[in-house]
Amino acid sequence: MPPVSHGTSESPGEGRLRIRFELHLPYAYEELWPALTTREGLRGWLAEAEVLERRLGGEVTLHRLGSPTVESGRVTAWDVERVVEYTVGGQERIRFHLEPVGTDSTVIRFVSERRVNDRAGADEAEADRLDWLAVWHDHFELLESALAGQPVDWVLWTGARRDELCEDYAALSRT
Repeated sequence: MPPVSHGTSESPGEGRLRIRFELHLPYAYEELWPALTTREGLRGWLAEAEVLERRLGGEVTLHRLGSPTVESGRVTAWDVERVVEYTVGGQERIRFHLEPVGTDSTVIRFVSERRVNDRAGADEAEADRLDWLAVWHDHFELLESALAGQPVDWVLWTGARRDELCEDYAALSRT
């Protein structure tokens, strides 16, 4: 499976930061949809969905495994087998848009946007941006593993890959 391509980031203004990833996966969208929209699917690569009402306006509570973070919110977009968006923690929007390519592969266009600390210094803001890109990159590598039948074992997961990715993104920013 090809490696996950690096994500990009932008500041749309008003104290917000947006990141984007485009993943080309060798799976039909019918196989990908459950990984993005079911409790079992999400647990294999992203978070424990303590609450997940699979409909527009439904409640969602995600417990990020390997971390104490628990975020509640709503399903803010729902177009079956095409688009799902979760807005959690009152500040982060997570959107997955699936586009089939033929019958056996799919492109996921991912966008996440969140509020940033306007009072943070430039170095702190840059470190936060790089970490956020690394976090999602790491999760997309975990998604690919889960789709290949190897969901993450959260008891053994260390986050070491995230640290490597953060360094990679920092190096890319310097070039």
